Amino acid sequence: MKNVIFDLGAVLIEWDPAFAFADIFTTREAAEAWLERVDFDSWNRFQDGGRSFDDGVAVARAAHGDEARHLEGYLDAYPLTIQTPVPGSWEIAEALLARGVPLYAITNWSAETWPHALALYPRLEAIFNDIVVSGQVKQLKPAAAIYRLLMDRNGLEARDCIFIDDSMANVEGARAVGMDAIHFTGAEALGRELAARGVF
Repeated sequence: MKNVIFDLGAVLIEWDPAFAFADIFTTREAAEAWLERVDFDSWNRFQDGGRSFDDGVAVARAAHGDEARHLEGYLDAYPLTIQTPVPGSWEIAEALLARGVPLYAITNWSAETWPHALALYPRLEAIFNDIVVSGQVKQLKPAAAIYRLLMDRNGLEARDCIFIDDSMANVEGARAVGMDAIHFTGAEALGRELAARGVF
């Protein structure tokens, strides 16, 4: 039987960091401009890789001075960024579970924000046999090690895995270790791809 491995952000859970700063900036455009000025995407990737929140804030302040101060409230405001499920994806996961398909997840996610995800979406721990969280294991997709870690922890073979991610780089990373992989562009297309593989 095939094992289906989900990414979480932008596949099951929408993530919009601007919402964490909505009480600071009067417009979305202003929030997005600030995120760009402090190089939030790069900052966040280091967080997903296992850097502590306190260290991350210190690094940002060293690089951007007082302009980085708004990051200090990010951890507390984080639940505002993940309020919205991706339409249709949870239904696919539940349908696969009902069919007895073993489900797993690999996510690039900070160790310190991960508890917020579990609090808002407790079904995660019920649906998935195992979830590899990058910030906890200090490895990031698309490096081969994080895919192999999931397989090693659960006794899986790459040829028996189907990986789903919205990032083509991460899809290619999974393929590089021998997994089948689907580039997620929406639940309807995902359903077709899984059906073509005989698991949905």
